[in-house]
Amino acid sequence: MITRKNLKATLIALTLFITFSGVAQDKNIVETAVATDDFSTLVAAVTAADLVDVLSSEGPFTVFAPTNAAFNKLPEGTLESLLKPESKKTLQTILTYHVVAGNVKAADLIGLIKKNNGKAMVKTVSGNMLTAQLKDGAAYLVDEAGNWSKITATDVNTSNGVIHIIDTVVLPKM
Repeated sequence: MITRKNLKATLIALTLFITFSGVAQDKNIVETAVATDDFSTLVAAVTAADLVDVLSSEGPFTVFAPTNAAFNKLPEGTLESLLKPESKKTLQTILTYHVVAGNVKAADLIGLIKKNNGKAMVKTVSGNMLTAQLKDGAAYLVDEAGNWSKITATDVNTSNGVIHIIDTVVLPKM
């Protein structure tokens, strides 16, 4: 049964996918994020963490990119604190927890989940692990604290990798 909430989420994801499809293929990960308003918070965080050059490099990288709404789910004051210069190392760890080395398409991730009895452990660039799982017909990431993030759009191809859009910021154990 399609609920109003599910329909709204689907339309937002479709809009993001269509927007990205038109701008992404000839741009790198950072350029693609900059070209989309719904990633302004991610772009600000990547800039504050001095990761622009890394995510603009050859790669390939797979980025699980939180939307502005995902960042808004963080407890009040968390984002502001992370964007301060003295929090740069922590912010780098959190952001690189959203990145996997290589070009991991949605079909690859789903195949890995199915091959591993419903759960796939994915090592991120930060060195921490994410768990990919299927639930209610959708793919999710589960962070080290047990928080779930739905993958709302997939396979946004860029010149140096692929972006998958997520609805919640995933956090490593620090």
